[in-house]
Amino acid sequence: MKRRIWLIVAVLIALSALPAFADNQFIVRTKGGHTAIEETCARLGCKVVRAVDGSSNRVFLIATSDTTRPDFFLELLEDDKRVEDAERVRSAVLPEAPPDLSLNQSSVAVLNWLNDTRPVNYFGDTVWNGYIRQPAAEIVRILEAHRSFNVAGAGIVAIIDTGIDPEHPALKQWIASGYDFVRDVSGVPSELAALDQSTVAVLNQSTVAVLNQSTVAVLNQSTVAVLNDSRYAVFGHGTMVAGIIHLVAPRAKIMPLRVFRHDGTASTSDIARAIYYAVENGANVINMSFSLPEFSPEIMRAVNFAVRRGVICVASVGNDGKDVLVFPAALGNVIGVAATTNDDKRAPFSNFGPDMVWVAAPGEGVITTFPGSSYAAAWGTSFSTPFVSGAVALLLGVEIKTNSAQAADALAHAKSISEELGFGRLDLYEAVLARRKALGWQ
Repeated sequence: MKRRIWLIVAVLIALSALPAFADNQFIVRTKGGHTAIEETCARLGCKVVRAVDGSSNRVFLIATSDTTRPDFFLELLEDDKRVEDAERVRSAVLPEAPPDLSLNQSSVAVLNWLNDTRPVNYFGDTVWNGYIRQPAAEIVRILEAHRSFNVAGAGIVAIIDTGIDPEHPALKQWIASGYDFVRDVSGVPSELAALDQSTVAVLNQSTVAVLNQSTVAVLNQSTVAVLNDSRYAVFGHGTMVAGIIHLVAPRAKIMPLRVFRHDGTASTSDIARAIYYAVENGANVINMSFSLPEFSPEIMRAVNFAVRRGVICVASVGNDGKDVLVFPAALGNVIGVAATTNDDKRAPFSNFGPDMVWVAAPGEGVITTFPGSSYAAAWGTSFSTPFVSGAVALLLGVEIKTNSAQAADALAHAKSISEELGFGRLDLYEAVLARRKALGWQ
């Protein structure tokens, strides 16, 4: 019997700023560690919530009373001799969906691949044939790179996102322990944890979803009732990002770090905290499939800490279709990733510009894993970015000590498209070949 198709709006992560995640929260960098921040709060009447920078113990999240004027309190912090720097905690939230929501020809064509559910073996896992044979995999030459150089990835890729489906058959044996910064709990942050059992049961019925970066979902009727709910605005995002990394680098481990709630909100303090956690817990790569419109000094310092420790940071350049700087992709030591169409043009929604984009990767109709042991197709720079994070993991399979500059140099061997897309569209075969040549290998 034919599956009934319904349309709903399903918006994925593209971040914008509100005045603050909580008007009375601040990230404070001290000159004297925990003692200094306790003394500062004793004098100013604030509360130390937690350390942000892991074992370094110099950066803290603090809170004041709801009646405190944030701008005035920030001035008091900046005048305190124990404080090196301070900033308000910012919010990351979803924008409203655009009014024109319709399936186009490209979207409908993707359904053919999503419906190719034939089980095949992929590095010891049983996956859908449409997942490994999709157009995006051929465009970036995944199987060609695997077979030509006998590489399948190495190391640990941390994903700062919404969590993961820990029981997805394509992913479960490759998941490393992570952290849920929303609940403040260590382990594997499950995207299913926020759902009730009846909702989980619906998702386990092998439903197929088409999710657009701004946009449209194609779901069966029962799933529409579940996900047409603002509480689940970005449900599945982390699992979908993980699936693309696994497609490119199937032997790499995935460390899920949850900072985004299912309604799409997060804080800059949790993002910074997740970066430090990834570094201190063995990550080699950090995937950041989000973008912030405002510069955060503490997120920059967290990224600098990661790069100094040999961790390679990759971030999406955003989905506004503009030549505009967003963060962390605009930071000089982060590999910024734009999105291309399947005919090697800039995707209309993708941000662009040589000052931010290093490379681009497919970002339209990318087929990937979805919670409930299923698969989805997605549009957005969120899903271009994990192609590049996976590419870095492939380079680590060539040489585990590959650093950020070396990885960037290898990735630059891409298919040239236009200056606005940096070095061009990702080519895994050429990237791996370039890294091998740099090592003096044939």
